[in-house]
Amino acid sequence: MTIQEAQNTVDQWINTIGIRYYNELTNTAILMEEVGEVARLMARLYGEQSFKTPEMASTAREDLADEMADVLFVLVCLANQTGINLTEALHKNLDKKTRRDAARHANNEKLK
Repeated sequence: MTIQEAQNTVDQWINTIGIRYYNELTNTAILMEEVGEVARLMARLYGEQSFKTPEMASTAREDLADEMADVLFVLVCLANQTGINLTEALHKNLDKKTRRDAARHANNEKLK
């Protein structure tokens, strides 16, 4: 699925199953909530925090994938609502990073 296809698919889902988009501020709050859920799982899977029960650890990677998909879904909703073409935005962002960071990262001793 391309990014544009994702934007179209989410828009179709929202306008049929979801009835309508939540407003932009509500979706921003939901995005922050979903990012927090990704952070919680990352802290337990890759950081020093532990899971409360062994059962929680057994599904953590599947849960992480689902939470990342939630983040992507809400981000796509916000892009659709605000008229952002994420394909174009990502291309422009990568071009900016390439111009700005090409030598910077190559010369960063911490990355060697």
